[in-house]
Amino acid sequence: MRDLDVGSVPVCGPDDRLAGMVTDRDIAVRCTAAGNDPKACTVRDVMTPGVVYCFDDQPVEEAERVMKERQIRRLLVLNRDKRLVGIVSLGDLAVRGDDLREAGDVLHDVSEPAMSAH
Repeated sequence: MRDLDVGSVPVCGPDDRLAGMVTDRDIAVRCTAAGNDPKACTVRDVMTPGVVYCFDDQPVEEAERVMKERQIRRLLVLNRDKRLVGIVSLGDLAVRGDDLREAGDVLHDVSEPAMSAH
C-alpha cells in the first residue's frame, strides 16, 4: 500500500474470487490500535469481508447510487463471473466530464455523517 500510495487493496481468495478489502484504517484500528504487531497480523485478521461492489456492465448512475447509499468513496467493479476487474472512485466520477454537479452531489452524499438509528 505504501509503495503504490493507495489506501485500500482488494483481497482475493484462493478461488480468485473477491474475499474482502483491506484499508490503511483497517490495519491501524484492527491491528495496531488493538495492541497487535502489524508484522504478526494477517490480511485476513484485519480485512473487511463484506465488500460492496457493482458490475462492469451496469450504468455509471447505478455505481453513483450505491456509493451514495453506502457512503463509500471507492466501489469495487466485478464482471458477471464475479471476478475483480477494477475500482471506481469519486475522483473517477468527477473527471468523466458528463455532469460535474452529479459528481459533487455524490461527494456530498458520501461525505454526510450516517444517520444513527434511535
